[in-house]
Formats: sequence, C-alpha cells, structure tokens
Amino acid sequence: MNSPRLIERDVPPRTAWALEQAGVAPLLARLLASRGVREAAELDESLTQLLPPTGLKGLAEAGRLLADAIQHGERMVIVADYDCDGATACAVMLRGLQLLGAQPSQVGYVVPDRAVHGYGLTPAIVDLALAQQPALLVTVDNGIASLAGVAHARALGLKVLVTDHHLPALVDDTIVVPEASAIVNPNQPGCTFASKSLAGVGVAFYVLMGLRAELRSRGVYGPPGLGQAQPAPHGGGGSSGRPGAPFTEAPRLDGLLDLVALGTVADVVKLDANNRRLVAQGLKRMRSGRAQPGVMALFSAAKRDASKAQGFDLGFALGPRINAAGRLADMTLGIECLTTDDPERALALATQLDAINRERREIEGGMREMAEARLDGLIEALSGALPPAVALFDADFHEGVVGIVASRIKDRVHRPTFVFARGADGHLKGSGRSIPGFHLRDALDLVSKREPDLLTKFGGHAMAAGATLAVADINRFALAFARVAEEWLSEQDLTRTLRHDGALPVDAATPTTARLLDAQVWGQGFEAPLFCDRFEVISQRLVGEKHLKLRLRRDGKLIDAIWFNHIDMLPERATLAYRLSLDEWQGQQRVQYVVEAAQA
Repeated sequence: MNSPRLIERDVPPRTAWALEQAGVAPLLARLLASRGVREAAELDESLTQLLPPTGLKGLAEAGRLLADAIQHGERMVIVADYDCDGATACAVMLRGLQLLGAQPSQVGYVVPDRAVHGYGLTPAIVDLALAQQPALLVTVDNGIASLAGVAHARALGLKVLVTDHHLPALVDDTIVVPEASAIVNPNQPGCTFASKSLAGVGVAFYVLMGLRAELRSRGVYGPPGLGQAQPAPHGGGGSSGRPGAPFTEAPRLDGLLDLVALGTVADVVKLDANNRRLVAQGLKRMRSGRAQPGVMALFSAAKRDASKAQGFDLGFALGPRINAAGRLADMTLGIECLTTDDPERALALATQLDAINRERREIEGGMREMAEARLDGLIEALSGALPPAVALFDADFHEGVVGIVASRIKDRVHRPTFVFARGADGHLKGSGRSIPGFHLRDALDLVSKREPDLLTKFGGHAMAAGATLAVADINRFALAFARVAEEWLSEQDLTRTLRHDGALPVDAATPTTARLLDAQVWGQGFEAPLFCDRFEVISQRLVGEKHLKLRLRRDGKLIDAIWFNHIDMLPERATLAYRLSLDEWQGQQRVQYVVEAAQA
C-alpha cells in the first residue's frame, strides 16, 4: 500500500573487478557480484558443472529399487502433485523410466484431486493407486511428510520410494520421516547435497541419474564416453523400452531438461548456481526448438516465442497454464500435455489448458476484489491500522485459487497472509504466503502448540504453507496467527524493501544491453536487474485503462517507460525503480523502462 524502501545492493569491488578480468561485461560483472557470484567458473552453464548426484542421500537405494523393478517387470505407479512442479516431475519420471528400459505398460501414475484427496501420499491415494496393481509407488514433489500414507502402503506390501524437496514433518519438535523403502530429498536429515534448493522435478531428474548409474554397475550400459549408444549382445533394457535391448552407452537424459527448467522456475525455488545451470540448459533446448511437444505447444498457446524463451516465460506464461489444471480441473491434463509425443495432441491439450487458465484468471479477479474488500473492512475496524498478519475467508472463495490470492494480498500489504475457502469436506482449506523474516511453517507450528485443537493439519515451508481448520475457528486462527507475527516481526520487517542495482548509465540503455541481460537466468534468490534513478516526468497518460505510460527525461535524454497496473499520476520529478525491457513493434526493437516503484 505504501511505497517500498529502496535499498541499493552492495557490490564487492574486488569481485566485480575479477569477473571483468575474466571477460564478463562490466555492467553484468557488477550485477553478478552483487548477487553473490564470486568467480567466473560459477557462470559455466555446461552439464559437466552440475553437482554430482552421489551427494544425495538415498540415491543408491533409489537406483536399486527402480532397477530391480525394471528388470523384474514390476509395475510402478508415480504419485504426482497437482502443481507445475509435480506435473513436470511426473513427466520427467515417466519419460526417464522408459528411456532407461521400463516398458510403457510398466509405468503409470495417479495425481490427487486438490478438493477430494488433499496433498501428498494419503492413504486414500494409496488405495486409488492400488487399482493399477503396483509393486512400487514413487512419489514426486511430495511424500516426505506423508507418514500415514507411506505406512498404509507398506502395510499393504508395497515398496515406496519418496522423492521430494519439502521439509520433513515435525512431531513433538522432532523431525520425522516416513518409513519408506528409500527417500531422496536434499532437505532430509543427514543429506550432504550442496544444493538444498532443488525443486521436486530437479530431484526426479537426479534420481534418474542415480538409476542410470545403477544400471551401468549391473552391466546394462557401459561406462560413459563409449560413443553412440548401440545394441550389445547381452544385458538389460535400453531406450527402446524392450527388455534385452542393451546399449554400450546409456541414453542421455538432457532431453528432459526443458521439463526440469519449467518446473524449477514455476515452483519459485531459489536459483542457486546448480538450479541456474538446469534452467539454462532447459532454455537452450526451448530456444533451439528441441523441447517436448507439450512445452512447444504451451509457448504457442501462450502466444510466446520459444526461440526467445526466458525464465519469465516459464514463470508467468507456461507455469500458470499447467497450474490452472490442478486448481480448477484435473492435473492429468497437464501431465498428458507434457508426456505426449504427438504435436497435434499436445497443441489441443495446451489450448484446453489455456482456456482453463483464462477461467482461473476470471475467478481470481473476482475473488481478489472480495478479499481486498474484506481487508479494507478489517483495516477500517482497526482505525486504519494494518494487523501484523492477515487471515481472510469468505463463503464464496474458491479453494483452487486461495494461494494466488494470498500472494496478491501479501504483495499489497507486505504482511504474512492466509486466505481460506470452504473445502468439499466442509473444513476451511487455507493457503498462506509470507514475507522475509517470517517462517510460515514454524509460525503454524507455534500456533498449533498454543491452540492444540485449532489446526486439523498444516505443512509447508518458510514462504508458503497450508492449513486446515473448522469454519467456526477462523477468527480464533486470525488472532493466534497475528499474535505470532506481532512477536516475531519488527516495524522494519513490516516495511516492504526493494533492492536495486543503482543507476543505469544513460548510454547503457540500449537493445544490446537488454539482450545481454535477457540472456541470463534470473529468478527467485537471483533477482533480475532493477535499476533506480531520478527522472523528470515529461508526460504521462493511462493506456488500457490500468497502465501508466510515461515519457521521462534524464541527463537530457528522453526515455519511454510504462508502469503496469498502476493508475496514480506521478509528480513532475520522481525517483523510479525500473527494469530494462526490449519492446518490439512492427519489426522494430526499442528500449523501454518498466517501472516497479516510485518515490517523490
């Protein structure tokens, strides 16, 4: 609601100089140094620089489980999740297992219905999977907190491989993991893998690398570097999916990296060096037209140019279209889109996902207006003050978009926010989003300790979490939640901060600079460049009724700018935080500033 505090990032001068000496452009060297890059080697995006899979606890056991299942002809069922990370992880596992020798008939999947089954490997989902007569259940992007579901599956004689990236459950302040046959999760106790930020799809990709290594050790494939994969006279399965069709060299897995990139960006995990490499490799495949048919179809449905693919496209165009299926329909649509090899079917499914996403936007828009009206009423009741945390509910809220609306409200007021809707079972199902300095899952844990009968269940991580409670308890929850926020958050914490990169030299505002910046991988924890400077506002007008079109002047140079979804006029002079954008119109490219914030 108020203007954010604008804080310039610190740039370690020695580091920036070292990057320049290694051949990095001066502006880019400054940007990278301020984001923690210490040496040019971190910018090497080649696959050889990926963290080795051997650091993942449980990977060897997972490889043996999967290899045994493939070689013994056992049925495997993947238990997916209903978001983009879960859908891409499922697609990666389905495609990867078949690449590594599983017959198509050996591998199936189930995906929970958000409203009916809830999240994770619940006993109900185990029972649903039983219809496919599995010997092995493989969770992707879930399972680490599914204590009851895993126990139910094991009691039925099933093997369970948990692949996940979420935090384990806390029981009486003790970390507890399920009694699975194997667990691969960089955030499980005792795992020394250097990156704790892998998305669920990243974990699935690493599990396939572990499986391939296990198959090599069994003589199915020869060691790396033997040349093109060729049939050999003896051994196990190969990429043809036929048992007994071995290869002297294992199939490559990099063809799955477009899916890994999509799920990683869409799940808003931290883009550390390892994740940036995964995303960079996936973007390269998209730009060269070598992505899965479903990914290329999603670009088409979103009216985006895959040859110019950027992380922004994955996070704000493709990801939401996959997510929409899980919010309003059935995530099977998203998974089928990502696994089909038929371009026509892929386009039909992508078009259907696009229509669902338009419906999602309409529902979200109406629900956001209702949520903001409730928020305004809350602020009025508090004599204009904002509570330290916000919890909102309306009988007309839609369960499928509570997370999105919570994120929008959180962005507006810079407060930890929960939005609840009535679920199919009559309970309130809430999704929360947080701000820096407030660990949402830990806050819910404290609420549950203070009010033992309040939360039916809860889970999540620092910045996003979910909770279930009775309808009659919403006000009680709001008070308990706000109390924790009041104790944990200072006035400074409750003031939105926008970190920027200082002024952009006027002579650097060129298409060449824009293309240089667009070629990098930016995202969560490695934010895209945001510049800041003082401008004279020459002219301003509304376009499309909700965007502010600006003509600015700095150091004698005129600059075009736009502030999306902002209608309040600026004073004659203002300090603006802005991103550099390359605007194309009728074949011409020109630089435009995209304003993010302003101060008088």
